[in-house]
Amino acid sequence: MAHSLSAKKRVRQTEKRRAQNRHRKVLVKDVIKSYTAAITSGDVSKAEVELQKVVVRLDKTAATKTIHKNAASRKRSRLTKRLNALKAAKAGGGTKAATA
Repeated sequence: MAHSLSAKKRVRQTEKRRAQNRHRKVLVKDVIKSYTAAITSGDVSKAEVELQKVVVRLDKTAATKTIHKNAASRKRSRLTKRLNALKAAKAGGGTKAATA
């Protein structure tokens, strides 16, 4: 257990930051779940709206350095790729991305 005042303060700050970071990550996971549900149902217009929400939430979370900016970019890219594959499948493209 921390003994000095500065060490005790550091513990308090760490607990607060951990709670904030967890909350931010939960928000990201929630919007990704709603996006995934829209993709699974095959609703392209709803998926596009949900993707915008995911992008905003990922960018805000990366801006606070809760997740790394490249990790946010990677997630954004992969989720966009899924939407594009759904659009291609709906259009009858039949590409590899649509079957993957």
